[in-house]
Amino acid sequence: MQDFKGAFLDFAIRQQVLLFGEFKTKAGRMSPYFFNAGLFNDGVSLKRLGEFYEQAIADSGIAFDGLFGPAYKGIPLAASVAIAFAATGRNLPYSYNRKEAKDHGEGGNIVGAKLSGRILIVDDVISAGTSVRESVELIRAAGATPCGVAIALDRMERGQGSLSAVQEVSRDYGLPVLHIVNLNDLCNYLTGQPEWSDTLAAIERYRGQYGVGE
Repeated sequence: MQDFKGAFLDFAIRQQVLLFGEFKTKAGRMSPYFFNAGLFNDGVSLKRLGEFYEQAIADSGIAFDGLFGPAYKGIPLAASVAIAFAATGRNLPYSYNRKEAKDHGEGGNIVGAKLSGRILIVDDVISAGTSVRESVELIRAAGATPCGVAIALDRMERGQGSLSAVQEVSRDYGLPVLHIVNLNDLCNYLTGQPEWSDTLAAIERYRGQYGVGE
């Protein structure tokens, strides 16, 4: 595991963004863990989160020209990633959408930089893929090209069929999906730590029931 992955999991657990217990998912499954990126809710944690995204994106080698954050959670995420890249010397434009089009002022439903070139979508997780679909449509309608999706956590569990929600997005839109960490990384992180042995066992049981491979 790359150093930044373990550091990210440390960070997410300390911030109580990654919680362990029993949580009901949108699909009605009882999950032994829960990830809520909305709890990166202050300046220090958001700055650090952007740095983790930047490391994962840079490590992937993907070529892109701008960032797009789907409303609502993706808005601060894309902004934090743009700031993190600026700190490395790369100044990137970023944009986001309104849920409802504005009929006055500049109008439209895209805020921020004009969408052009290759656009990387930044979100927290992919559940049903709805925000990705809407983002792809908005980016293409603006004459730009969606080139990938960056998320914080890939749960690696089945979506509508035998594939994971992430794999379904890759299949349906032909886009690579990058992540800071995935379920493999989480299990590797918990392995060998006695205080997490029961949690790891619960995750492995859940994974056996709902998980998919990469």
